[in-house]
Amino acid sequence: MGAMSFLIKRIYDEPDPGDGFRVLVDRLWPRGVAKERAELDLWLQEVAPSPELRTWFGHRADRFAEFAARYTAELDGNPAVDVLRQAGREHPTVTLLYSAKDPKINNAVVLADYLHGT
Repeated sequence: MGAMSFLIKRIYDEPDPGDGFRVLVDRLWPRGVAKERAELDLWLQEVAPSPELRTWFGHRADRFAEFAARYTAELDGNPAVDVLRQAGREHPTVTLLYSAKDPKINNAVVLADYLHGT
């Protein structure tokens, strides 16, 4: 089996053919994004961090390491991860879309690492 390619991208960036299969991995729909413009193949809310974890994290850089550890623990028991793995088997590229402002401190970064490592 070839290595799965999971990319991450802000949903506010223009869709690109190179994105492949586009999956929104946030629990909340991003503000100001029209459904048509998003060009989503899938909105996988279930793979997002729990509301409690998201609220606790608050996109604070000083909490990111702890957030990553807690979110990884959630992913270990989350069947939605299998949906992404299946997409990775069926498509050469899967792009995980997120709405956070910081490209390094968000759930999609943790999720992509998780998928590449498992």
